[in-house]
Amino acid sequence: MSRITVPAIASATGATAEVYAQVKKGTGGSIPNLFATLGALAPATLSNYLNASGVLAAGTLSKKDHETINVLVSELTGCDYCLAAHFMLGKMAGLSAETLKQIIAGQPTGDAKRDALVRFVQTLQRTSGTVSAGDFEAIKAAGYTDAQLVEITLAYSLIIFTNTFNRINDTDVDFPPVK
Repeated sequence: MSRITVPAIASATGATAEVYAQVKKGTGGSIPNLFATLGALAPATLSNYLNASGVLAAGTLSKKDHETINVLVSELTGCDYCLAAHFMLGKMAGLSAETLKQIIAGQPTGDAKRDALVRFVQTLQRTSGTVSAGDFEAIKAAGYTDAQLVEITLAYSLIIFTNTFNRINDTDVDFPPVK
């Protein structure tokens, strides 16, 4: 059970109600537990998170790249909530369950560019963001642009934020579990 109790979503007012309406537009009417908690406690934080997610969506990284980062980091940090959410979103983005399992396990997926992204993100996680010249050259050689390195960094930062908060809160998982 989540550690933080959230008031009923229907009783939300003001900035919380506004950000919940924004979430509902993007999800087709539901409010995932993570967003319910963030919206109740810090609606401006959730609003800024959603805006940053929108910036990423308008960028040049593919949805598959975003979900590769999200699934991998969630596995590496041990966030069951985000792993379940992004495993589902990864499938919706076109990644097969088998590919997602390979990403989680750090195994080759058969896609050289995706595998380079996995190695780069593993390095970011292992080194707290310190990358060698060789790591930089490898991600560039895989075809990622300087602008996409900015997007990778933002995607990485956003998933670290949600992973960390979910681990603090022990947020109840409201997505299908990853088997």
